[in-house]
Amino acid sequence: MDAAQLEAFLEHFFEVNLRNESTVGERPTPLCIWGPHGLGKTASVIGFARSRKWKLAYCAPAQFEEMGDLHGLPMKVDPDTTSSGDEYTAYLPPEWVPQDEGPGILLLDDINRADDRILRGLMQLLQNFEMFSWSLPKHWQIVCTANPEGQDYSVTTMDDAMLTRMLHVSLRFDVKAWARWATSAGVDPRGIDFVLTYPEVVAGRRTTPRSLVQVFSLLRDIKDWKANLAQVSLVANGGLDHSTVGALLAYVSDDLHHLVQASDILTAASFDEVKPRIIAAAKGTGGTIRIDRLSAILTRVVIALAGPEHAQVDERTKANVVALLRMAELPADLRFGVHRDISALPGGRAAFVQDKALAKQVLGAV
Repeated sequence: MDAAQLEAFLEHFFEVNLRNESTVGERPTPLCIWGPHGLGKTASVIGFARSRKWKLAYCAPAQFEEMGDLHGLPMKVDPDTTSSGDEYTAYLPPEWVPQDEGPGILLLDDINRADDRILRGLMQLLQNFEMFSWSLPKHWQIVCTANPEGQDYSVTTMDDAMLTRMLHVSLRFDVKAWARWATSAGVDPRGIDFVLTYPEVVAGRRTTPRSLVQVFSLLRDIKDWKANLAQVSLVANGGLDHSTVGALLAYVSDDLHHLVQASDILTAASFDEVKPRIIAAAKGTGGTIRIDRLSAILTRVVIALAGPEHAQVDERTKANVVALLRMAELPADLRFGVHRDISALPGGRAAFVQDKALAKQVLGAV
């Protein structure tokens, strides 16, 4: 599933866990999110907790060197303080163990990078939400993240006894879901447009959604990327695959980092004012319209329409959207896909594409 589907799944999964815990006393089911590095597995869980004001406890089992890091350190209880008068040993829970009642998420990050002995020690926690020395408070969930086995990752194999204590999902990269997140997170629009134009670059060992955001953050203050191409190259080479850097530099040199912004299209007094800019951006210096560039512009429009500023459908914006989708330069399948995406937006935004002439064009693509 992509990041948007994961968030919807977490909503349902946690709701069922909490309901079962409250009504029939069942312990929650832990969840393990699998995927390559840099996809945003950890960030998705943290973002989910923060958006709902849930408590969050973070733990990286790979940092544990001794079992005491997991079950806590022993302390001697003085016999004068016990009812029986006998001395005994108790355990102080580690600092990372939550103490307050939830709802909350205990995030065991990169769980399969821990040593085998630590993994075996975690089995009781995954099974019973407790160790012999401490218990998770009520209404806490356990979520693990893990990198896949059989690839170039330094991971420890989890056996079936451990795997069957959890539910498992896999996270994959989806460029449109990433672009929606990146827009809301304030990632440089030029970087978002680049990834939308060349989504295939997010496939290397070093080029990941995480490394792209890091690079774009360092490039944000450079107002003109083309005039500072050497500096852009230096930063990009520090965080991305060479093939990605080459694509980015070609993208900048071709002036595509000046693609028409969605806000310019949606707020134009007349679509005729902005249409020449769209055509010029789609052609670049090559003279032939590139469908990938048109697709990038249209995807940004769909993302913008989903924002709160377009909760109410106004006629000028609607006219611009309809005129954009009726452009003769748009291939029928691209027009159909964007029309479908806008129609699926919540809050009555389907009205942006409710036009008889446009409907005939769209239906002609079926």
